[in-house]
Amino acid sequence: MICTRCIRANMDFLASDALRGRGSGTADELVAATYIASQLQAYGVDPAGDNGGYLQRATIVQRKFTAAPRLTAGQGMSAWIYGRDFLTLQLSQAEFSGPLQKIEISDSDDEKELQVKSGAIVLITSKTADKFDMRQAAVRAQSEGAVAAMVAFPDEPDLFTSDADLPLLQPELEGEKERPMGGNFNLLELSTGAARAMAHFGDGTELQFGGPTTVEKGHTWNALGILRGSEVRLRDSAVVLSAHLDHLGIGPPVAGDNIYNGADDDASGVSAVLELARILASGPRPRRTVIFALFGSEESGGLGSTYFSDHPSLPLSEMSLDIEFEMIGRRDPAVPGDDVWLTGWDRSDLGPTLKLHGAAVVPDPHLAQNFFARSDNYVLAKKGVVAQTIGSFGLHEDYHQPSDDLVHIDFKHMDAVISGLVVPIEWLANSDYLPMWKKGGRP
Repeated sequence: MICTRCIRANMDFLASDALRGRGSGTADELVAATYIASQLQAYGVDPAGDNGGYLQRATIVQRKFTAAPRLTAGQGMSAWIYGRDFLTLQLSQAEFSGPLQKIEISDSDDEKELQVKSGAIVLITSKTADKFDMRQAAVRAQSEGAVAAMVAFPDEPDLFTSDADLPLLQPELEGEKERPMGGNFNLLELSTGAARAMAHFGDGTELQFGGPTTVEKGHTWNALGILRGSEVRLRDSAVVLSAHLDHLGIGPPVAGDNIYNGADDDASGVSAVLELARILASGPRPRRTVIFALFGSEESGGLGSTYFSDHPSLPLSEMSLDIEFEMIGRRDPAVPGDDVWLTGWDRSDLGPTLKLHGAAVVPDPHLAQNFFARSDNYVLAKKGVVAQTIGSFGLHEDYHQPSDDLVHIDFKHMDAVISGLVVPIEWLANSDYLPMWKKGGRP
């Protein structure tokens, strides 16, 4: 039996303004991780972090601009300056370059491939698509191999000024240069004038972005708990239940609100993992080991899960599967009722097996969005663990906006989702089932 008050209480804290959006690698992320650790301890879950505790700390490297970066075309024939001509909506590299590719979309193209050329810097334009459609197209451009995308929103108030704060770069794990989740992506918002000028350049024109930087170090945190299996034969085939505890923190204000609370993304997933931890810890010890992994810095390219995969609580060979819970706070109109979908359905036998044991789970209906590779599960999947994500994100327009707050959470849906997964998860925790990748399914 789920505890609806417990779910609501966890959501109320994690998605509150007090946590300032749980920005990746910030003190607010540490508060969230510490809160999650205290909940795991209260439930009777054993620690699985550093030095006998629940937290696992990873060092991150943060490059910071010391002057405004520039975007140039060709042999410096045209140059646009940060703040005056463009802003950054996502930035993971201090320098990047690539050939220009212009792509026009319509408001009916939200599930179509864009035919992006690998390594291109894509200028996305549209006569009919709204801001949400444009940003989703940019995400698809990333999944198809673009190094960066550029968009313009001429109907919005003019935000461009030479006095703008310098852009923030996504951090990197110390010693790591690549993000397994494909976080090496850059999204620029052009002013109307800059977009008009850019449109005059032909496809293939070489674009360069860059500026002077300095380097600082910081940390990100995972919260980790473990229930060791009661049966020796099954103890070394652990089930991992995971979600990411961070979000976007403080960002550009929208309608006067600058706190990106991340209620659906992903306080909802964290609350699901915590509730399943409470249920599993309150009954007889499961026959096989269960790890509860709440990862930091997912929004920065899966840094927390990457560190965990390199410093796991148990050897990866002893982890039979990972289920990531991502954005279950609202119904997806594309699937029936309170059903959830599983990414990578055709990659393994996990989805059909969960369905056979009572889970209201269906294949991911948004294949063009490439959700399988857009959450922490992908990090473990690339290491061989059968790892997939459960979600019910219906492409709502509050994604990565300050409006992803508690007001927009459908708690009846969340309760139904978590309640419907209790029996299948309990079965997983007590069975000898080992999921298998299908041919060509492992990334």
